[in-house]
Amino acid sequence: MDGICTLGNDRVFDQVIALLNSIEVMLGADFPVCIYPYDDNIEQLTAAIANRPNVEIYSDRNSMDAWDSFAKAAWDTHPTAFQRWSQAGSKGYHRFGTHRRYCAFDAPFDRFLYMDADTLLMNDPAPIFKELEHHDCVVYDFQFKDITHIYDVNSPKLTQVFPQERLDREIFCSGLFASKHNTFPPSQRDWIVDRLKAGEAEVLYPMSVDQSLINYMMMRSGKSIYNLALELPGDRATGCCVTSPHFEAEDHLLYDGGTRLTYLHYIGISSRIFARLCGGENIDFPYRDIFLHYRYLHEPEKRPTLSGKPKVYDAPPSFFEKIKRKLGI
Repeated sequence: MDGICTLGNDRVFDQVIALLNSIEVMLGADFPVCIYPYDDNIEQLTAAIANRPNVEIYSDRNSMDAWDSFAKAAWDTHPTAFQRWSQAGSKGYHRFGTHRRYCAFDAPFDRFLYMDADTLLMNDPAPIFKELEHHDCVVYDFQFKDITHIYDVNSPKLTQVFPQERLDREIFCSGLFASKHNTFPPSQRDWIVDRLKAGEAEVLYPMSVDQSLINYMMMRSGKSIYNLALELPGDRATGCCVTSPHFEAEDHLLYDGGTRLTYLHYIGISSRIFARLCGGENIDFPYRDIFLHYRYLHEPEKRPTLSGKPKVYDAPPSFFEKIKRKLGI
């Protein structure tokens, strides 16, 4: 069985609902979806999917515990990770829970498409699933243009572990990838940790925990990675990131040079921004109306009425906002 999965909790509630609605529009209300819980804060999500029989929240505690243990064991091998996380304000493991997306390798689908909560499906993903007939992992992004968010480019061991030609073509954004059940059985996970313990951990980039590790897992295990952004003809490949200003909107869909996007990734926009918008604050970001359309697809009466001049989502704080923050107001 094929399915789509995501990672979420109540903190990203609005994004998850928008994603679920976009999947429904593209694939129908019966297409199976699984949500992997980032943590135990899922009360609102659980209630929201009660009337969506095609959607389940993953509940296999043994599977989640096993991947929790794997993620800890993998990062315990890194020479500087905890120091860097501490400097960034994290206590213990950084963004612990993001690796729960790896549960997709366990269940409930034979083949799955993982999508981050801050994405929207905009086209039929059949071409992605089709490529899984020939490859272990299928992706569609341009992360290969910036390796610094995947591996530590200052590590002299990086090109010893992975030849440059592989680094140029195989790295990918963990916000969307397709793969198959049991791609990483326990024995292979143990082997991966052993390789990291042997000194290869230094190639990982600690500030992008799940993304760096899943790239290492796929590449170090010799999995076949197929990137549609590299393989499609230039006039058919599209972008996917909200940072691209040139997409054209039509009927709540986006087009890049006349070709419909497969998905849109609101990368870099904090969950707090979505919460503030859905709470009625007139805060602006690229393709905001597209998000609002899918978020309130089934409850248009709840769509916030925005008034006043919109605030740019990444605008620097004003002098008075800085003062209020300093005073804790």
